[in-house]
Amino acid sequence: MQAHVGDVLIIEANTVGTPPRRGKILQVRSPDGSPPYVVRWEDGHEGLTFPGPDAHLARPEDAGAAV
Repeated sequence: MQAHVGDVLIIEANTVGTPPRRGKILQVRSPDGSPPYVVRWEDGHEGLTFPGPDAHLARPEDAGAAV
């Protein structure tokens, strides 16, 4: 996974009927774009995130929801 500041991190839910979690990447700590990332989630919480296998990236214009 290689992210850029402004990308949207989407973490798919592992429970049926639960929506995915979305957050805007505020900081990429590695020069090659690999994790960890500082993310601002839709609820306003910010934190350092190490995405797992249920996560993927989207460009802001492709994410489908405002973050």
